[in-house]
Order: sequence, then C-alpha cells, then structure tokens
Amino acid sequence: MTANVLLYGANGYTGRLIADLASNYGIQLILAGRKEADIKAMAEGLQLPYKIFALEQEDILLDTLREVKLVLHAAGPFSETADAMLKACIQTKTHYLDINGDISVFEKIKSLDAEAKQAGIMLMPGVGFDVVPTDCVAKHLHGQLPDMTDLQLAFATLGGSLSHGTAITMASKIGEGGAIRKNGKIVRTPLGAEAMMVSFYRGEDLPVKEMFVMNIPWGDVSTAHFTTGVPNIKTYTGVSKKVYNLLKLQGVFNWLLRTSFVRNIIRKKIKSLPAGPSKQQRAAALGMVWGRATNQNGTVVTASLCGPEGYTITAHAALIIANKVLAGNFKQGYQTPASVYGEDLISEVPGVQFKKSTKKI
Repeated sequence: MTANVLLYGANGYTGRLIADLASNYGIQLILAGRKEADIKAMAEGLQLPYKIFALEQEDILLDTLREVKLVLHAAGPFSETADAMLKACIQTKTHYLDINGDISVFEKIKSLDAEAKQAGIMLMPGVGFDVVPTDCVAKHLHGQLPDMTDLQLAFATLGGSLSHGTAITMASKIGEGGAIRKNGKIVRTPLGAEAMMVSFYRGEDLPVKEMFVMNIPWGDVSTAHFTTGVPNIKTYTGVSKKVYNLLKLQGVFNWLLRTSFVRNIIRKKIKSLPAGPSKQQRAAALGMVWGRATNQNGTVVTASLCGPEGYTITAHAALIIANKVLAGNFKQGYQTPASVYGEDLISEVPGVQFKKSTKKI
C-alpha cells in the first residue's frame, strides 16, 4: 500500500488518534513533525514511513508534499502553522485538510480560494469535531428552512477533557472575547454575552439532557455562513453557571489575560496535565450538538445529534474525508465539509445518531 497522505503533527494527541485509526480506512500515512524521537517511535510502532522537519524548512516541506496527494494538517495552533503549509500545498498542488477551529484561520484560508482553484486543489479546514457535526446540522436546517435568517448552534460533552493542543490554542486566544456573525459580518462581542438552556439529544433510549450553554466564538461563525449563506450566526457551548458567572467578569481583566506573562503561565500549567482524555474516558463520553434556524416570519426548525466525544469524531471524520478526496470526490477551492459532502457526512462516523427534525414552531 503506497503512502498517499501526509499527516503533519502526527505526534500530537489528535494526530496519534488519526494515525492509529488510518489503517481501518485503508490509508497509509507518512507521519511527520518536528520532534524526531516521538515521530520515529510512532512510525516504528505502526510500521509507517516518516519525515522529520519544521515548517520553516521549505525545501523539505515541498519535496515531501510532492510525494502525496493530500496533507492532513494536525499541528496547531493553526494561527501559527497554517500559512506555511497552505503556501506549500498551493505551490505543489496538494489538497489541504486540517482540524482547525479558529475563526480567523477559516477566514484566512477562504481568502485563498482563487489560488486553490488555479492550482486545482481543495482547501478544507475543520474536518474534525470543529466543524463537521455542526456544519452538517447547519446544512440540514438550511434544507428545511431555505430562507432562514438566524442560526444558533450549540455543543456539549458529557465526560472527556481537552488535549494539550486544544487547550493551548484556547489559551492563545484568552482575553480576546467572543464573536458572532451579524448581518453577514463577523462582529466581536464579550465572551459569554448570551446564555440559555438547551435540550440536548442523547439517543433513542435516553431522555434529553437540559444544559446551560453560553455564547463562544466557535468555527461555525465563519463556516456555517459559507455552507448556508445565513447572515446571523451564534454559537454556544455547555458550561456550568458558576464558570459562566466568572467568565462574565473577564472583560475587566482582558488586558492582563492578553499579556505573554499570563499566557505563558497558563501554557506551562497545561503541559503539566495529561495529554488528553484517556481511551476509557473517550469511550464513556458523549458528544452532543443542537441547532435552531429561524426565518423572518418566526418559523423555527431544530435538529440534534449525538455520538462519540470530539476527538473520536475528529479522527474518523478526518479519515473519511481524506478517503473521499483520494477517490477524486472533491471540489476545487476553499470548501467546508457539508458544502461538499452534504448533511449526512456526519452519519458516516460510527456511533453518531442524527435526529433530523421538520418540526416548525
């Protein structure tokens, strides 16, 4: 089996999950990253080829990309790593997928649409938990209510925890507040400017779970607009009311939270914690997504889904999409998961239950 996908950042928490699962999808990876000891040990254990280089080593990066059809970029923070990889992919005409969740990175990649089309490649960021499940819910709601003007998306996890990479990415944004899309434009807002209760679907055999959620700057503020054209988007996540009340005070301290001193303290603390949820934690955790669309007449449509926690969904979804690209199933230019593969893409992930709704209130 010939290696056809470069997994950069293979030694990260999510990269390891993807590497462990790749053979199930018939994909042989080239593992890559800058930490030789970690990458070499992984490659020997999985009997896969590997490359050691930093993204700043442009010649090696370009030569490596010429060996594969696509790159699955898993080395964050993507605000620091995406530019070099994107430039190289366009130059070598290599398809680009990543597991990013940063609104600003989505917007940056969107701006490269014309260059990607000229190169004949697809650029699809967000092929994991951010944003595949929420993007599929948004696509479904748009199909049910094509004239929707407002979209609300919420997600929550029962069990599980954050990986180092996710936590460090979040730490790099601490003090910067939230974001929504209003009248087609991305607008900065205080973090947690809005909160509400949501009834999350937990599967056919369990009652819904009422959870408190607050407004956060999730990737769909960018991607759902591309997928559906809806002009107003707000995204939320589950949080305790105690934490929410503390975060409401964040605005007073944002200037301090943005300093390198504070962010470095937080990064150091993160690195002292476990790399991410254990296999047992992931198996026991439940990921849930809820969406609501409204039009100018006040018509409302809702939909929900549940399934594995986010890192498990990410590993499966990334490889499912990679296989589609390898089979020639892609669209040139910047794309979002559901814009190319439809609302049922998330249903291809094992364990997902998608409760589609045509109920209109």
